[in-house]
Amino acid sequence: MQSEKEFGMPDHHNTEPTPSSPTHATASAAVPNPSLDKDGATEADTAHKPSVDSTLAPSNQDQNAGPTRRAKFKGIFRKEHEDHDHTGLDSPEGEELSLEERKKKAFKRKIPVGAQIRFVLFGAWINVLLIMVPVGFAVYYARLKPVPVFIINFIAIIPLAAMLSNATEELAIRVGETLGGLLNATFGNAVELIVSVQALLKNEITIVKTSLIGSMLSNLLLVLGMSFFLGGINRVEQFFNVTVAQTAASLLALCIASLIIPTVFHNTIAEDDAVAHDGREDAVRNQELSHGTAVILLLVYACYLAFQLKTHSTMYNEPSQKVPKRKSGKKEEGDASRGIAAIGAGTAAASGGGVNMTTLFKNPNSDEEDDEDEFEEPSLSVIGALITLAISTTLVAFCSEFMVSSIDGLTATGHVSTTFVGLILLPIVGNAAEHATAVTVAIKDKMDLSIGVAVGSSMQIALLVFPLIVILGWILGKDCMTLYFDTFQIATLFVSVLLVNYLIQDGKSHWLEGILLMASYVIIALAAWFYPNLDEEQC
Repeated sequence: MQSEKEFGMPDHHNTEPTPSSPTHATASAAVPNPSLDKDGATEADTAHKPSVDSTLAPSNQDQNAGPTRRAKFKGIFRKEHEDHDHTGLDSPEGEELSLEERKKKAFKRKIPVGAQIRFVLFGAWINVLLIMVPVGFAVYYARLKPVPVFIINFIAIIPLAAMLSNATEELAIRVGETLGGLLNATFGNAVELIVSVQALLKNEITIVKTSLIGSMLSNLLLVLGMSFFLGGINRVEQFFNVTVAQTAASLLALCIASLIIPTVFHNTIAEDDAVAHDGREDAVRNQELSHGTAVILLLVYACYLAFQLKTHSTMYNEPSQKVPKRKSGKKEEGDASRGIAAIGAGTAAASGGGVNMTTLFKNPNSDEEDDEDEFEEPSLSVIGALITLAISTTLVAFCSEFMVSSIDGLTATGHVSTTFVGLILLPIVGNAAEHATAVTVAIKDKMDLSIGVAVGSSMQIALLVFPLIVILGWILGKDCMTLYFDTFQIATLFVSVLLVNYLIQDGKSHWLEGILLMASYVIIALAAWFYPNLDEEQC
């Protein structure tokens, strides 16, 4: 009888009532108890079921709302922000809203001023370095030695660059994809542009040229190399959009050609005294070539923006070609793969790449579900983002001026050369935010975004920042600000572009390719350390 009850069977089976106790027989008669379900649950158990469901409901709701709160992955410079009240994104009846409806509600939601201030000042762990900003002002106006002035302002620019990047992305969320892309294109290399302008105003032509070349080298070799390495640790291969990669490779080839041709032209006419036909000096002829090339590069950059943001935007927004290959690789490796990813994530976090460890131990198939309902929820209002952008840009301008002013004193000590400062040290300031972003998204197997950040930044420098600086030098009468470069600089850039083009043309990567890129960067850094100081004003 006990076993029958355990399986939900009635207790009258194979029994019959005794005639002496009709009442008892009725009580224990062979009528199935309606209070029992097929699993043997009683009515009391059934009565408790709504409470169990109500207990589970919030977790299910949190699971569905998880991508909303995760919003976007900002790396170390922008941690996950959950301070805002998300209840306003739900319908009054408790029904789940569509993605578009949640976007509209999120954009219309009023963000308190205090929450915006907390987000700007305390929204990332790297913001602890903001204390270096007033210290940088103090050591400069106290007229301390150049070395502490350079180091402190060098550190102060790093969180300011992250703040500027966050403000730009907050505006990009509000204004839509097209204008947002233009904003990111304009302010994506704002730090490099500001530092170059400050150096140009102080007639530090060598610093201008080496810092811009160094920014391209850092993005192409160090940033992309670490992305390939950390992203490929737990995967056999990573795949990305082949068409986009080939387009980037073609533009990089044009970029290096626009710098090599003026350099070769200058060296050729300098060796041949019989070239002068109309009495103009070689330097003037080289300046005119650089000015014309700069205008052409700006036109090419405008065409590139139209290609990426307008005519072929769908091509840049469709990473579906690599999804099946990524998922198959993850399924084969399973839990061991995610364990190795956790080790790589810990290394990235220790070096400045904030990684959410919980996402690494999730089912690999859950990434696709997250992407479907994920959208970027703004943390700043338009006014707040504009104010943050203005303040951070102003502070970057001051700190960069203090830093550039101390470079001569720093190199005069003889411990470090101007080439090493411009080629290796200064690019760290402008590329810190891009470095963290590219590496962290590569760990999440979003290689299209990682390559877009690393290679795209290099193209921006070559197609936008370089021409603007040359034209600005033309306006200011800085005749030596041309596209002529030292042979060492142009050779290192040529080798770097050649290597990157060869590695990305097949549309896939693995960790060994990352080692190759990083090894190349270390070799260039060693050469820059031993390279002697160049004669100022490469004309």
